Order: sequence, then structure tokens, then C-alpha cells
Amino acid sequence: MKLQVLAALGLAGVVTLGFTSGAQNMAKFGDCPIMGVMGKSKFEPAIAGQLTVQTNLPSPGFYNGDSPETIKSGVEYCMAANIAHRAGLEKVVVENVAWDGLVAGQTKDFDLAMSQISITAERKKVVEFSTPYFSSDIGVMVRKGFKLDEKTIKTAKVGVQQGTTGEKFARETLKIKNLKVFPDTPGLFVALQAKQVDVAMTDTSIVLSQSKQSAGKFEVIGQYKTGESYGALFPKAGKNNKAIDAILQEMLKDGTVAKLVGQYLAKEWGIDPLKIKYFKP
Repeated sequence: MKLQVLAALGLAGVVTLGFTSGAQNMAKFGDCPIMGVMGKSKFEPAIAGQLTVQTNLPSPGFYNGDSPETIKSGVEYCMAANIAHRAGLEKVVVENVAWDGLVAGQTKDFDLAMSQISITAERKKVVEFSTPYFSSDIGVMVRKGFKLDEKTIKTAKVGVQQGTTGEKFARETLKIKNLKVFPDTPGLFVALQAKQVDVAMTDTSIVLSQSKQSAGKFEVIGQYKTGESYGALFPKAGKNNKAIDAILQEMLKDGTVAKLVGQYLAKEWGIDPLKIKYFKP
């Protein structure tokens, strides 16, 4: 994943942003900076009075907190907060759901999901996606000092998360023979530390965050360019999909998303992802 917000983020497209009062913001939306006009784009949410956003935790940098109840900041959480504000809703409720069920369109009673979800043709068969808001590449993380390159990765023990684009890329493009699939990222990272796998391969954003949290135990040594993008996931034929997407497009155009990316991800990663070497498949 490249540190690049998509759509119209040229400086010429940035406009002056309005802010709510600090007290009101803290009560409703954690520590998020709230921008734009409150109640400008109203719709009827799945659950009255709140924006219900689903995700798959943990997701530091995007959702900062160990559980839905403790999350107060992060790029995607604060994107949801700003959507709620512009829709005139009083709060955001985060639901932690299983990844496989989420991307398979099996979850219910939500307005949107944001969980670093790559937009794919296969997923579009069962869910709908918003305008893309972030570029997504696939990162290669190893234990600190482990020697690996774009050739030796083909014979290494590679771990991936089930149902992700990383799994598909490792299986179909790289044709990794010694591939181990995990149901979630915590299990994947524990296996890397325990030397059950040599490589943890998933979105660059996710491995960069984990590397930073590992206190030097892990390092991201490469990434693969995929040309994919993150989008908000909507229920198939959801009545509010177009209305929410219109708000997101406005947030891309006026610089809100760019501000959140700069505020949370640069601090979370501590490294410019564009400086990480790109491997050839």
C-alpha cells in the first residue's frame, strides 16, 4: 500500500473546512478532528441515531484501540466520524466482525464497513464499494535480520491471512508452495515470531504498523505493487450507499481524508512506505 490518498487531492481542490466545538466532538467522536458542515447530507441509518461501521480488529493506525469500546481515533474510525457528522448523526458505533463474513457479504445491520478492504471484482459480486480512498500494495515482513529477497521468497515458509488479496497474490501470482493460511493477523504475527513461518505477507499498511509495534523484532523488507485500492464496503443494494459515497467523495475533494492520513499513519508507521523496495513477482 502506498501512502497515497486517491481521487481529487490536488491542492487546488482543497477548500476551507469547518470544525465542531471540542466538547461536542469529544462526547460523540472520540479524539477525531471533525470537519465539514454538520447535517448537510442526511440519510436514514441502519440503526437510528448512529452510524454503524463494521471492521476487523486489530487495526492500529486505522482504528486506535484494543476493542470497539476503546477506539477513539485512527484514519478509518475518524473517516466514519466525519461521515456521521455530515449526516447529522450523534455517534459512531464500531462492530468487530469476522473478516471472511464481512467480505462475503454475510454481515447485517450496518451502514458501511472500513477495514483496509481492497476493491476486487470477486467481492463486488456480493457487496458494493465506495469511491476508492487509498492505494493498496502487499508488504513482506520478516523477523529482524532474516535474509530474504524476491527470489528466495518463492521457497520460504510464507504466512497469509485467509480470504485476503495477500493470500490470492501469494497463491496465484507468486505460486508459493510452502504457504500457511491464518484466520486473522494476530495469529499470523504470532506464527512469525514463533518461527512457524519465515514471512508474514499482507497489506503494506498492516505489516508496517505491526513492525512498528514489535519493538524491533520485525522488519518490512519489501512490497509488491498490486494496483489495488481500499474502499468502504456497503451492503448489496443498500439504500444509503449512494448517499454515503457522496459524503466520502466530498471528504476526498476537500482534504479531510488527506488530513486524517497525515495525522495518524505517519505517526503510526514511522517510515515512508515509498522508500520500501518493490519486489518483482
